[in-house]
Amino acid sequence: MKKPEVLIVGAGIAGPTLAYWLARHGYRPTVVEHARQLRSGGSAIVVRGPAIPVAERMGILPRLRELATRNRSLILLDPVGKPVLRLPSAPGGSPAVEVTRADLSEVLHRSARDDAEFVFDDTVTALDQDEAGVDVTFRRSAPRRFDLVIGADGMHSTTRRLVFGDEQQFVRDLGLFGATVPLEPGAVDDPSELTMLTVPNRMLVVHPSRTTPLAIFTFRAAPRAPHDRKNIAAHKQIVADAYADVRWRTPEFVAAYLDHPAPFFDPLTTVRMPSWSRGRIVLLGDAAAATALLGDGSSMAMAGAHALAEELAAHPGDHARAFAAYESRLRHEVRPRQRRVGLLARLLVPATGPGLAVRNTVGRAIVRTTRITSREPQRKDRAAAGTGDRDDLPRLGRS
Repeated sequence: MKKPEVLIVGAGIAGPTLAYWLARHGYRPTVVEHARQLRSGGSAIVVRGPAIPVAERMGILPRLRELATRNRSLILLDPVGKPVLRLPSAPGGSPAVEVTRADLSEVLHRSARDDAEFVFDDTVTALDQDEAGVDVTFRRSAPRRFDLVIGADGMHSTTRRLVFGDEQQFVRDLGLFGATVPLEPGAVDDPSELTMLTVPNRMLVVHPSRTTPLAIFTFRAAPRAPHDRKNIAAHKQIVADAYADVRWRTPEFVAAYLDHPAPFFDPLTTVRMPSWSRGRIVLLGDAAAATALLGDGSSMAMAGAHALAEELAAHPGDHARAFAAYESRLRHEVRPRQRRVGLLARLLVPATGPGLAVRNTVGRAIVRTTRITSREPQRKDRAAAGTGDRDDLPRLGRS
């Protein structure tokens, strides 16, 4: 029998993961990516939760651990740059692994490339579906027909726009902007420490990443005009204005942002849609349900790709039932995350000094809880041996 042909739009995280699993369920996947090659650099992300068993079954978890960043702690600074709190980056014994987005994308691509066709430097310009398939028009390649089309092309999904309409119908603004720029390798002294400075309405994070450190700006600001994704000069001015009075090493990192030819800049938003599919076309990952700020977009993309492939395999020849089952499964994961994102935005980037104090109090509580949890096995061991320590209670040290 002829293998069903599936077009996957986007070669980031969700696309290659889905291609890998579809190939193993008897499909012929083709992945189209508008970039000329896999993207380099990028922020560090954490593979965790439902993505861990997916990575294990793909056999890529050992490689991801080899590529892991060395980040072990987060240092919170006061407004003048003085350390006030140290938090563990992950609980002891956690299976989660932090890697750069570029490394994860490369590992997933290598896993899928032998069983899927990858087409770079191209994109979809039109989709015309009927009861039997989807006719796809590309910017560069000749038109082709596919049995199914999956939009895994991110927050600003072309697939979503072509099939469901303008993204403003589905995007909800969090009132924050995100901007990042790579730094020189010597910009950080300790590759195991991530540093965060927060003042009302603005946060600056310096992440050592694995090879190239990043400055990450997250802030509230009122742009002078409606957001234009291509206006780099305006993006730079917005960042410079927002951080003009912030101390510590902020002027140094803002200068790096201004000097870079194409730094990242985008409003932070969530995507909420009443349905993720229409006919033979379905959305996946951030294209369907972005959850900005939670840091698990890549993990949800991997879990969603695996779930979609499973449901297509479980309902051969019935894409409607497969799409519905996939969406039902993933919405259980997505809904609580999207409900929390507004609170998280206020907690991460408080608008006032009192709000910042509350955020730091929460951080101290996390430290206290983590230390109690990590020492509990030691207490039990000492108690069993009759060597209890009167100073077992954790003390909040100063950085």
